[in-house]
Amino acid sequence: MSKPFIAFAAVGAAHPHVHGQVNALLDAGAHFKWFYDADPAVCATMASQYNVPIARQLDEIFADNDVRLVVGTPIPDERSALGITVMQHGRDYLCAKPGFTTLEQLTHVRRVQQETKRIYSVYFGERFGNPATVHAGELVRSGRIGKVIQVVGFGPHRLLGHIPRPPWAFERTRTGGIINDLACHQIDQFLWFTGSAEAEIVSAQIGTAKFHQFPDFEDFGDVHLRSPQATGYLRVDWLTPAGLPTWGDVRLFLTGTDGTIEVRKTIDPAGKPGTNHVIVVDGTGVEHITCEGGDLPFARQLLTDIEHRTETAMSQSHCFLTCDLALQAQAKATTLPFAPAPLVTASTFE
Repeated sequence: MSKPFIAFAAVGAAHPHVHGQVNALLDAGAHFKWFYDADPAVCATMASQYNVPIARQLDEIFADNDVRLVVGTPIPDERSALGITVMQHGRDYLCAKPGFTTLEQLTHVRRVQQETKRIYSVYFGERFGNPATVHAGELVRSGRIGKVIQVVGFGPHRLLGHIPRPPWAFERTRTGGIINDLACHQIDQFLWFTGSAEAEIVSAQIGTAKFHQFPDFEDFGDVHLRSPQATGYLRVDWLTPAGLPTWGDVRLFLTGTDGTIEVRKTIDPAGKPGTNHVIVVDGTGVEHITCEGGDLPFARQLLTDIEHRTETAMSQSHCFLTCDLALQAQAKATTLPFAPAPLVTASTFE
């Protein structure tokens, strides 16, 4: 069977996540037809990197009948409005996470998606773009560790010195808060690894432990959630120390009835070199699997879904449930009373 010809456009490049989406689609055989952003400097950079034509306005993209998918990476609080416009123009939509910043946005998009029957997908790159996580999913589906009853996910990030962060990144109304912005990855994985079609937020916490110079910014958040299948604990933060040679030590722990899996996604500190490590413990022993360069099927599956109106990459209900839970957790989170820590000296203990 020949691959479907899918042309796509990209709108906005507020975050480098745009490159993960675009590159995944290009690797899957899609054609990058247009790019649009209101900032000429952003357009020049994308045109140079991808040799892609620049649209003068959004209508130029919608006038091109070849374009069947729009990739959206504007500032987070602008993503849902763009997605609504895209769906109302009869195209499918793939945006960077977070897909929403308010529950009201989600409600509106759900209604338009039902009316148009278009795809509104969010690129959860920690799963879709990580071969170790994909392989861990294959092991779980094979029954290697039995039924998954708990998922623990850590998503630490480095705030300063990794990539320049624009002012909007420190504004809660633009990102939706730390749980919505970062922990949506972990919520997606909790639902996926446990096969959960529903879940509830048991508790959530947010706070600013270190970066008090940003009054509207949270640098720590955690969530306890459960479903009829499993329980989960998720922690995200912006506290990666400068000594770690990557932006964050991102890990996933799966407890099954017959074994465990640990995914060390970005680094194995003081251990094996490289990234994408999977460590399996089951009834036969311990196995370390290196997944660097492994298969990433999401973009291929999405192109198939666009062509055949299927849901092989990610169901619409899973996408919306993930975003709903992230927004719920952010809304109900207790604010932790972190205060600037006093300097600890030898005299403190005298």
